[in-house]
Amino acid sequence: MDIDLSAIHQSLGIPPDYIDTTLLTAQSTPTDLVSIGVDVYGRPQRLRQPAARAWTAMQQQAFLAGVEIQVVSAYRSLEYQVELIQRLLEQGQEIHDILTRVAAPGYSEHQSGCALDLTTPSSADCEEEFENTDAFRWLQQSAAEFEFYLSYSRDNPYGVIYEPWHWCYKVLEPEVE
Repeated sequence: MDIDLSAIHQSLGIPPDYIDTTLLTAQSTPTDLVSIGVDVYGRPQRLRQPAARAWTAMQQQAFLAGVEIQVVSAYRSLEYQVELIQRLLEQGQEIHDILTRVAAPGYSEHQSGCALDLTTPSSADCEEEFENTDAFRWLQQSAAEFEFYLSYSRDNPYGVIYEPWHWCYKVLEPEVE
């Protein structure tokens, strides 16, 4: 089944030049998603197999260093991304503002199965204050060892707000069926 992203974007009011102005990369749905347990809300979460292995090792290493890192969100389907934007629009938020915090369907690193939104017990979820935590400092020093990087640093070229909680495993080629 081919998905018409332009029709989905149009139905959400996403500007036609979104792809050109954000420089975000199109993502496809992976076929090798595996469980990484539950998030801070008790919801099951998944990542691609290599990302899941790296996440588990990274979380264990942080724990050994006395740092607790928790998952807020991992893989999100294209449909979930559509619903997320629809909910925000229904709350009266403007699409321009939403797109600085939530990628358009088909362009979210979460859809790749390699991205994680992270938190720690001392921080609110998905808030800039995460940068003031031991968990963030540990990630800055150690995440690269596990091939995770901060996607949306300050003044990033994607038009996305600074997200110290959003970490992505190295870029992987799509799984071939």
